[in-house]
Amino acid sequence: MSSFLNSHPGRRFDWRLLIVLAIAGLGGSCGSGGNSAVNQEPLIVYCAASNKTVLESIRQAYEAEFKTPVQVQFGASQTLLASLDVAKSGDLFLPADDSYLTMARERKLIAEHFPLASMHAVVVVPKGNPQQIRKLDDLLRPEVRLAQANPESAAIGKMTKEALQKIGRWDALHGRTTVYTTTVNEVANNVKVGAVDAGIVFDAVLTDYESLEAVKLDELQAVVAHVGVAVLKSSEQPTRALHFARYLSAEDKGLTHYRRLGFQTVEGDTWSEQPEVTIYSGSMLRPAIEATITAFEQREGVKVTRVYNGCGILVAQMKAGQVPDAYFACDIEFMKQVQSLFGDATDVSQNELVIMVKKGNPHKIASLKDLAKPNLRVGVGHEKQCALGWLTQRTFSEGGVQAEIMKNVVVQTPSGDMLVNQMRTGSLDAAVAYLSNAAGAAADLDAVRITGLPCSVATQPFAVAKESKQPQLVARLLEAIRTEESQSRFTNEGFRWLGAEPQP
Repeated sequence: MSSFLNSHPGRRFDWRLLIVLAIAGLGGSCGSGGNSAVNQEPLIVYCAASNKTVLESIRQAYEAEFKTPVQVQFGASQTLLASLDVAKSGDLFLPADDSYLTMARERKLIAEHFPLASMHAVVVVPKGNPQQIRKLDDLLRPEVRLAQANPESAAIGKMTKEALQKIGRWDALHGRTTVYTTTVNEVANNVKVGAVDAGIVFDAVLTDYESLEAVKLDELQAVVAHVGVAVLKSSEQPTRALHFARYLSAEDKGLTHYRRLGFQTVEGDTWSEQPEVTIYSGSMLRPAIEATITAFEQREGVKVTRVYNGCGILVAQMKAGQVPDAYFACDIEFMKQVQSLFGDATDVSQNELVIMVKKGNPHKIASLKDLAKPNLRVGVGHEKQCALGWLTQRTFSEGGVQAEIMKNVVVQTPSGDMLVNQMRTGSLDAAVAYLSNAAGAAADLDAVRITGLPCSVATQPFAVAKESKQPQLVARLLEAIRTEESQSRFTNEGFRWLGAEPQP
């Protein structure tokens, strides 16, 4: 540790972390990077011992390719989490199971999350299985010496205990356990040197032990660790941390190492140093999401191409073969028309139709029926080009006033913004648009609510394209859109927030 501090004198370091790591006995850190990387700030990664071999392999490849030093602290997942909670420093956290990321999120320690792979619990024994371990009861025989990782510090121990408690087998196994170790690797080492006859480990750990083999037990089938990495909120270099996290989770970079070393990997993004994705979005969503997308680009170091238009026009483009990486629709109806191109949609917000009138409402318009008054100039959205137009016609129809109002309609536009502009210039006396359109023009226009017609509310779903080469990146964009900061933008623009509580 002292060599790390001496070689990086400009690094701001929390001395509390030194104390915690010394007490916890987390072991040595690993990192190099060659002469060209000496003057760079290293990325600090806290990694579970079960992922040591694979992360070292990825680290070496990453440092060679980008000349960016990566400093790694290996240890038990719970111990690492406790250290992070105290020190509040570092760049990335890679525990053995996502349950620790959930705890870290609850403690507001992490930001972006990248799924990587999975591991399964097995019993490790010497080659040839000399004790003939075939089932859980074999581990309870008096002559069998068993090692386990401590449930209070290691993911494999915690998950094994939880699974066996559910079926009433934990107490017996606990009573026959010869030794508890700090990490899963130490369990395997105990079996390797003959200190015990068997141990419970994750299958991926066995890649490093040619003299050992795995035995699968029915009682351990439910013990599956889902591995992911997260960027820490404490990171002072989040864009570089995200770059490394994208490399780790890329289908053709980090995940190739995970597969080679025995992990079952998720579907990762295709690697690109500066990825580019495209989002199609209804025009009315632009004021609510534009600032969020810009901040996302800057933090991630990526490019997001936005295409804003009426949803009818966007759907026509998609049906013609122009499929974006993500689609944020103005209403569920327009998502349904292209649903086969996308995965499951997430409803983010709602927006209601209102009648926009000039400030002070000089024509005394109080309901839809009033839009049929003689000599009134009315504007609406185009039924075929945008969700606004489709929803407006449906609302007119269900309100029983479609024929009367349409006689006064002098313009049909592909977006609500165009109606706002025409209202401001005096070309229209009234227009039917979204509440968000009216909210952005409150200085010049008033909004009259449409009551008694549930069909006058539009729901905005977000979905990722099935053929996107950057599905994880786009999923993180959705997470950014669902944060508390983004929610404020939506509500300030007149939208109603939907679904789960926003991510902190």
